[in-house]
Amino acid sequence: MRRRISSSAAALAAAALLAGAAGAPAAADHRSPAAAPATTKHPYEPGQRPWTLPRPPAGYTAVFTENVSRHGSRALSDSEDGDLLLALWQRAADAGALTPRGQGFAAEVRSLLDANAKVGYGQLTGRGKREARQTAARMKQRLPGLFAAVARDAGNPAGAGTIDVVSSGQTRAADTGAAFVGGLVDGDPALAAAVTPARKDTALLYFHKAPENADYRDYVDHDPRLAATLAGIRDQDRSHRAARRVLERIFTAPFVDRVAAGEFGGDEIGAAQAVFNLYSVTPALSDEGRWHLDRYIGPAEAAWFGYLDNAEEFYSKGPGFTGSDITYKMAGVLLDDLFKKLEARRAGTGGLAAELRFTHAEEVIPLAALMGLPGSTVQAAADRPYTYAENPWRGATVSPMAANIQWDLFRKGDSFLVRMLYNEKPTAFKPACRPVAGHSSFYALDELERCFGRTGR
Repeated sequence: MRRRISSSAAALAAAALLAGAAGAPAAADHRSPAAAPATTKHPYEPGQRPWTLPRPPAGYTAVFTENVSRHGSRALSDSEDGDLLLALWQRAADAGALTPRGQGFAAEVRSLLDANAKVGYGQLTGRGKREARQTAARMKQRLPGLFAAVARDAGNPAGAGTIDVVSSGQTRAADTGAAFVGGLVDGDPALAAAVTPARKDTALLYFHKAPENADYRDYVDHDPRLAATLAGIRDQDRSHRAARRVLERIFTAPFVDRVAAGEFGGDEIGAAQAVFNLYSVTPALSDEGRWHLDRYIGPAEAAWFGYLDNAEEFYSKGPGFTGSDITYKMAGVLLDDLFKKLEARRAGTGGLAAELRFTHAEEVIPLAALMGLPGSTVQAAADRPYTYAENPWRGATVSPMAANIQWDLFRKGDSFLVRMLYNEKPTAFKPACRPVAGHSSFYALDELERCFGRTGR
C-alpha cells in the first residue's frame, strides 16, 4: 500500500501529538550501494545458524516441519516513483535548475528502472532466489533425519511422507517456492520424488484480498482515524526538512520551493519519498547492478523516511490501534492451517512430512501480530501515534524479504513437541503458553492447543 497524503487540520493535530516523541531514528547503515533499509524491504538475514540450535529432549525425533515464508527480495512493484522523478528532473533541466550533483541523477534512475524492467516489476531478483535456496538448505541441515527419511521413502505411501508446496499464486511467491525446493533437492536428488506438484491457495495465502475481508480493505482505504494519523506522522517539520535536504542535492533551492508549493503535483515530501523508495530497492538488486543513490539521500534522511515507511506498515498490516484487531484478525485462517497440519500428522493422516507455504508481507505481518511474536505485541493508542521511542515494531525484523515462521514437530511414542523458529531463530510462543521446561524452546502440542484456544475442536 502506498499513500500520498496531503496536509489537513486532522493531520496537523496528529502531528502536534508527535512533537518531540518520535525519537530520532538511528542513522541507517548506509554503505552504498549495498546499504539496507530498516523496513520490510530489508534483505533476508537468518537469525541463527543451524548448528547452534538447542536439541530436542532425549528420545524425540523430528517427524514433520511446516513454514510460512514471505517471497524473497524482489524488484520494484512498478516504475511510478522513477517516472515521477524523471519528469521532475526534466522540468528542472529545462529550467536550468539542476545542481552539479543532480546532473547525473536521471541516468542513475533510468539505469535502475531498466534493471527492474529486465527482472520484471515485482518479481524475484537473483538475491531473492538465493535467499530461498539458502533458507531451504539450512532447514534440511537442521532436520537431517527427517529429510533423509523422506528421500529414502520417496514414492512409498507408507513412508516418511511427502513435501507439499503451496503459494499465493502470485508469481514472486510461486518462484520463491520453486527456488526453495531447489535448495532442498540440491545435493539430494532423491527428495525430488517426494515433492508434490506446486499448488496455489489464494484464500489461505492472499487473504488480505479475500471477499470476506472487505472490512479490512475498507479500513485501509477509508478509515478517517488511520488517514489522519498517517498524515500527521508524515506532515512534521522534520519530514519537510529531510525532504529539502534530499531534493536540494538534485535541484536548486528555488526549484525545490516550487515542488514544495505543489506546482508539479504532490509536494517535496512525496518527491523525497520517491528517492527513498528507489534507494530502498537497490540492495535487493545487488546481483543485477550497482547504483549510488546515497549521493542524493544521506543516512539521517534514509533513517527518517524509513520511519515513515514503518509507521505506514505498522498501522496498515501490523498491531495497529489499541483495542482493534482489524489489521490481523484475518490471519486466523493461516494460524488455523498451521495447527491443522500438526494435528493431522499427530493423527497419522495426510501423509505429509513438510508443508511449505509462500506468501507476502500482507500475510506474514498480520500473522506475527495475531500470534504475539516478538516486536508485534505493542499497539499504539489513538492519542499517542507510533514512534520508535515507544514501540519496538520494525519492518526489518518483523517481515524482511524472505521472512519465515517455521514449526517443527517432534515425536516420542505418543508424545509430540513443537519448536518455533522465527526467521530461523528459536522463538517462544506467547506468554500464555508453557514450554516443557524453564527456558526451553519446546512446547507440548496439547499445551499449544490449550493456550491458543483450540481444545474441544
